[in-house]
Amino acid sequence: MKTNVSKYLRLGPLLIWLGVLVWVPFIVLQISGKHPSFLWYLPFHLIGVVGGARLRAFARKEMGIPSPKRNPLRIAGSILIVLGILVWAPYLYLKSFTQTPVEVLNFLPFHLTGVLGGILLLVINQLNIRKKSQE
Repeated sequence: MKTNVSKYLRLGPLLIWLGVLVWVPFIVLQISGKHPSFLWYLPFHLIGVVGGARLRAFARKEMGIPSPKRNPLRIAGSILIVLGILVWAPYLYLKSFTQTPVEVLNFLPFHLTGVLGGILLLVINQLNIRKKSQE
């Protein structure tokens, strides 16, 4: 059982990366002058990113790996990621409820800044933890 679960632990990050890289063709098409609907790419992005994160969390729980301890850097990273995701709330409101013409690319830099900034803080936190454990 543990062997299968450890496969899930490795499959989680792979799904996350596939979910992120799904945007490469979208960006290439945008640059080339074609304007594909992001709705063709969004479901695959969400399945990869959310599914991979949940799969990784499931595997960690099944393997008995404790959740990382909360510290200010980890909390700040998590908050940045949540804020980066919440950037899409005004976009959806404007697009769906007010029928205002809005561009995805106007919101994307804020999304990426929050998510990538949060991930950077989490990586720095993890590196600090490893450094302290080696001392």
